[in-house]
Amino acid sequence: VQLVESGGGLVQPGGSLRLSCAASGFTFSRSAMTWYRQAPGKERELVARIHSVGGITDYADSVKGRFTISRDNVENTVSLQMNSLKPEDTAVYYCNAVGARLGFAYDYWGQGTQVTVSS
Repeated sequence: VQLVESGGGLVQPGGSLRLSCAASGFTFSRSAMTWYRQAPGKERELVARIHSVGGITDYADSVKGRFTISRDNVENTVSLQMNSLKPEDTAVYYCNAVGARLGFAYDYWGQGTQVTVSS
């Protein structure tokens, strides 16, 4: 099982970044995919989630209207388009997959990608 994030980096306030997460080793299309983030000294928090059925999405209030999560069930990728970035968006962003197969639940994590918003 692998979740590999990419696309992080340094961006100025007001700028944009697009994070991607490439998944392998499990049934991606049946998994709910979530982006979390963790800033220094803070707990990990949910940023955005896209469910396996119907493409239903959920967002943290702090990113609504600025971030968009999407998934490609052919390429097995999930992306997070981040616009109008703010310094408080600075964090390590993690990709997460949850689901169940043959009655067993799974919960997989990527290693994270650093996003720094600073002038």
